[in-house]
Amino acid sequence: MLKLKTILANHKIKQSTLASHLSLSQATVAQLLNHGQWPKSLIRKDLEAAIVCFLYEAIASDWDSENLFEIVNEVDQSCSSTIDPEPQGHPQSNLQPNPEEENMLLRKQGLTQVTRKHFSLFRDPFGEEVQSHDEVFVSPDIRYVREAMFQTAKHGGFMAVVGESGAGKSTLRRDLIDRIQREGQSIVVIEPYVLALEDNDIKGKTLKAGHIAEAILATLAPLENPKRSPEARFRQLHRALRDSRRAGHSHVLIIEEAHALPIPTIKHLKRFFELEDGFKKLLSIVLIGQPELAMKLSEQNQEVREVVQRCEVVTLAPLIDGQLDAYLKFKLDRIGKPLAELIDASGIAAVRERLTIAGQRKGQAEMSLLYPLAVGNLLTAAMNKAAEYGFPLVTGDVVKGV
Repeated sequence: MLKLKTILANHKIKQSTLASHLSLSQATVAQLLNHGQWPKSLIRKDLEAAIVCFLYEAIASDWDSENLFEIVNEVDQSCSSTIDPEPQGHPQSNLQPNPEEENMLLRKQGLTQVTRKHFSLFRDPFGEEVQSHDEVFVSPDIRYVREAMFQTAKHGGFMAVVGESGAGKSTLRRDLIDRIQREGQSIVVIEPYVLALEDNDIKGKTLKAGHIAEAILATLAPLENPKRSPEARFRQLHRALRDSRRAGHSHVLIIEEAHALPIPTIKHLKRFFELEDGFKKLLSIVLIGQPELAMKLSEQNQEVREVVQRCEVVTLAPLIDGQLDAYLKFKLDRIGKPLAELIDASGIAAVRERLTIAGQRKGQAEMSLLYPLAVGNLLTAAMNKAAEYGFPLVTGDVVKGV
């Protein structure tokens, strides 16, 4: 099938587009193009006709339909038995292509027992939670964010850590708390509960300044009953922070899921940050949230301009510039498995390509989805597929077929 594959490549037609048109899985089309393996559940002549029809619609000419399948015709058809049957029925030829299909994120994946045996894996390299600070992958970008969070907690400051889902935000929060405990730092961590947190009371529960005050008092003075009036309660809060500071403690307020904070609460955070004992700030603040948090803290948002001027926003970058290879090696070394025994260079390149979305308009920058969770789910699915087909390694073709 090398001739058909060359035609698709020359005209920049993705294999996923052909798969959608034929109502086949991407894995089946990948095996057809690269290894000449035809699905046995379909009539081959009908499938060939559907491919020819697709090419006529897509590129009109510039190819010889009579010799389109000449290389495939020489392949032993017994190979097709390795392909899972497709749904019965004739392939369709009028489905519109979806150029973003290959960039869709996968749901949570888990290694099958067959995959574990196939690759001799006794632990799931991507399915286990990080158990200690030694298991936290540290790139130059993550190292900066990690240290910035610690220095803010120790010496004071106001910062927001922004990242896509699965970028590692929660891991860094846990790492910060673990480091404070491990090094015996005199830093009191205050974390308001954010269960059911939303930015309006219709969708869930909003976190208000009064709730933050209650969380601080519950941490610093758990035996005291909060005063009823707001003025008395905040005076009580100020006193508790001041007494704790004079006893040698620093304080850091960490709010996860901060993208769901309502704008009024974000504005009130400035007042908490400005609580002082002489020249000494009493409370540091670390917000952790998804990109919506950066939008709320935008310089163009005049409602929170006082906060914007005081809050440093740092973004967790994807695994680009060679970090993907380092991340995969780190995760495999963690379970004692050499990377070369699991995936080859073409497989890593395919993961990178699959999780990179090209700009939809001319001049628009591409967007990378190379975050740890997305990488782990994609590679886990590819490992399962490789084991299913009996491939010794995850290759580019396997990744593209997921």
